[in-house]
Amino acid sequence: MRRCGAASIRPARNDGPCDPLEVTTKAIFPIAAFFTAALLSAVGTAAVRRWSLARGFVDLPGGHKAHDNPVALGGGIAVTLAVLLPILLAIAVANTFAAGPPDWLPYSVSVHLDGIVSRNYVATGIALAAITMCILGLADDARPMRPALKFLGQFLIALFLVVGCNLRLMSHLPYGLSVFLSLAWMLTLTNSFNFLDNMDGLAAGVGMIAAAVFATTAAGAGQLFVPLCCWLLVGALAGFLPFNFHPARIYLGDAGSMVIGLLLAVFTILTTFAAPEQGQRPFGMLAPLVVMAVPLYDTISVIYLRWRLGVPIWTGDRRHFSHRLIRRGMSIPQAVLVIWLATLVTSLPALLLPGASWPLAWGIILQTLLVVSLVALLESPGKT
Repeated sequence: MRRCGAASIRPARNDGPCDPLEVTTKAIFPIAAFFTAALLSAVGTAAVRRWSLARGFVDLPGGHKAHDNPVALGGGIAVTLAVLLPILLAIAVANTFAAGPPDWLPYSVSVHLDGIVSRNYVATGIALAAITMCILGLADDARPMRPALKFLGQFLIALFLVVGCNLRLMSHLPYGLSVFLSLAWMLTLTNSFNFLDNMDGLAAGVGMIAAAVFATTAAGAGQLFVPLCCWLLVGALAGFLPFNFHPARIYLGDAGSMVIGLLLAVFTILTTFAAPEQGQRPFGMLAPLVVMAVPLYDTISVIYLRWRLGVPIWTGDRRHFSHRLIRRGMSIPQAVLVIWLATLVTSLPALLLPGASWPLAWGIILQTLLVVSLVALLESPGKT
């Protein structure tokens, strides 16, 4: 591969990683994706909030809920559309230019056109799955459905992606095992973010951090479409967060939290975490688990607490990690920021995993375990 500064004979068309236009393009596209999604999300969230309040589509106070006044639902609609509309537009543009890219199109973009076009079916499938998950969440937000029925809907959507669109983890493994692991991963993240959406701004902030890390990892592997999709998700959540941070004026609802988890699961499956030809090592495959360590801790711990108390695991309550921090004396913004920071601390070292040596990889894994242990100690009840 030619490196900047190496002597070469260049054709008239801009076509190499050394071209200043190429470098600029690689920086502009993620920025454009972020701000496009952020603007769409902010405008969409404001519109959805007005519609929800006018139609009475709100989350009423009472029970285990902390808010005192009705809060609009439907934020997930704005976030979902802010991610999907630019993706579908990008697919349409790629199909238009793939046959003969114009001269003004930078090489770093045109070289990926055929690959993007080849994923038409997959991209369309992802959009269809996300929209269906959003509709499932809206139905549950409007009238809580039986947990088994809700899980069945999640399972069928994940099955469509894994089997119908061939989105599988570790595709080198036996087909059945790969399908099982992929389904388990999608359903775990979908429900982890559904569980995590229990406090103002919590799920949106953690989703932003995770998507940004996955975007950086995918870009480091030389991918274009996947990191741009991740930056769209980051932007969509950034545009939504000002409406959702405490005191929240609108909630994601299941229509948003489940879509965030599903999209993150899909993007991690599409990301190249271990590519020997690019100097990446097998440790990169652990990166999603490291990034998601804190959300997964919350899911596992709350399920364990409910099981130990004999409470159905799907029953909403105030036993989540964030609630336990509040019982330790923190305010809602403080508890949310602590979880954001804990996620950031485990996520940033994950960027090093794809190229990490054995000692560094084990050090990152150990650090993640120590952070989770510190979190557990921080929230545990004290004894005097």
